[in-house]
Amino acid sequence: MNYRIALLSFFILLGTQKTVQAQNYLVDEDADYSAIFNESNLSLTNTDTIPGFNSKAQKLKVTGTIYESDGVTPAKDVVLYIEQADENGDFDLRTSNEQRYVHHRGWVKTDANGQYTIYTFLPGNDRRYNLLQQLFLIVKHNGEAREMESLLFDSDPLLSKACRKKITKKGDPSRILKTTTVNDMLVAQKDIVLYESSEATK
Repeated sequence: MNYRIALLSFFILLGTQKTVQAQNYLVDEDADYSAIFNESNLSLTNTDTIPGFNSKAQKLKVTGTIYESDGVTPAKDVVLYIEQADENGDFDLRTSNEQRYVHHRGWVKTDANGQYTIYTFLPGNDRRYNLLQQLFLIVKHNGEAREMESLLFDSDPLLSKACRKKITKKGDPSRILKTTTVNDMLVAQKDIVLYESSEATK
């Protein structure tokens, strides 16, 4: 998992691959990833809190609406999974039932209006590898799960002008989150449009 995330970030920084294209996610084919969607025993709601939220200095609220592929109809009961590095840019990898997973993770399921909210914290940069601050997302809808482009942060000191330009030209500039501060908490709005067939998510 750590290697996969680092590799994606590396591509982003080099400019050889500025967007992480959607791809089919098959739980049974990869044991390392299978913990991502072990949500069957969870009582999911449209709000979740990432472990460690209360102890972090830069608290973050990400909220928005997930839409069907038409970009208009709110998508109900969509599972959104998020994982991230800690405030130092390190991934806290743990093991449960012989499956590795990232500790700082969470699940939400959209309500009837397609809305979701996740309380987390601003991930750090791993300056050893020049990794951007990122939130890694997977969407599960109608039994199919797909990776999305990672979310970036407008305030990230490592997000260069060249990188921004390439994202704007080849990807989705809305993946760069702009935050406001409300009651000592960073708040970001991120709406999502579901895939249509094999197309990438906005």
